[in-house]
Amino acid sequence: MSGRVGDLSPRQAEALAQFREKIQDVLPQCPFQSDHFLLRWLRARNFNVQKSEAMLRKVLEKYLAGGICGYDREGSPVYYDVVGPVDPKPILLSVSKQDFIKYKVRDCEMLWKECDLQSARLGKTVESVTMIYDCEDMGLKHLWKPAADLGGEILTMFEDNYPETLKRLFVIKAHTLFSVAYNLVKHFLSEETRRKVIVLGSNWQEVLLKHIDPEELPGIYGGKMTDPDGDPRCRTKLKQGGQVPHSYYAREFIKVQYDQCVSISRGSSHQLEYEILAPGCVLRWQFCSEGADIGFGVFLKKKLGERMKAGQMQEVVPSQRYNAHLVPEDGFFTCAEPGVYVLRFDNTYSMLQSKKVSFAVEVLLPNNDS
Repeated sequence: MSGRVGDLSPRQAEALAQFREKIQDVLPQCPFQSDHFLLRWLRARNFNVQKSEAMLRKVLEKYLAGGICGYDREGSPVYYDVVGPVDPKPILLSVSKQDFIKYKVRDCEMLWKECDLQSARLGKTVESVTMIYDCEDMGLKHLWKPAADLGGEILTMFEDNYPETLKRLFVIKAHTLFSVAYNLVKHFLSEETRRKVIVLGSNWQEVLLKHIDPEELPGIYGGKMTDPDGDPRCRTKLKQGGQVPHSYYAREFIKVQYDQCVSISRGSSHQLEYEILAPGCVLRWQFCSEGADIGFGVFLKKKLGERMKAGQMQEVVPSQRYNAHLVPEDGFFTCAEPGVYVLRFDNTYSMLQSKKVSFAVEVLLPNNDS
């Protein structure tokens, strides 16, 4: 038996039931609670329940990032979303979209429960939270289209089911990529919620301390809070995240809806031109081929519509052959200067076979408001 959902031996099914029972105390902290998720841990340890349990408990501390930590000066819980350590692509290759949304719902419910507890402690109604969005080490991987689309769904869910729960959201350590990412999802937010998003500059520690007492702010963010061992990162409350191992992947790629399809004759190429008028824009692409590999690269030239060979243009993303017939490719490039950027699909090396390529390309604009 494969050890996957729907294909379990009696011994494997019994191990799954035992495993779920043994991790009841930490299961609510897991990003996903489905049998698909739990069976990955069992398969990784040949259905040894004891070893699988030890592995899961260790990984929970390694791959989750952020969490609830402290309260603001008005008694509201503070939630930290730490972006840098999280790579969305391996996560979405390891779990279903539905499980990821369930995880975010769990976070919202935990915050709501903490508001209730604070209301009882303080003798007043606490019904909103302060959020801190830490953009340190934010990279192009966070603009991956399936992840950005899912982020929009989660924001819609939050807006529809937890209205007026957000008191304010502080964005710290932001740079150009944050403005690009925010531009992708801000239309999912109501105008009132957008007004609560505050992008802080270099004085972000000073601003945080105006809203959060030093004793309630982790040392890593300029406060005095530490773990009992003196760790300013407060690792017992704020998960540090990490890279999901390839062995946890449930699939190699995510199905993508492509905008266009083109047939590229043998010995020829196909070029797409995008005129970029201001620096800081991001080109984002996804493509797959049928039957065999395809070459791909990005070039820069001065004039729109002027047909030029690859050797006559400036190469900005090196052209190479991709096995896009096996695994779809995706990528990004930040345009450092204005000009005409050319995405070139290369089939010049194939003298016998034409290639059919499906692709989607977007130009992501920085958000001027932020």
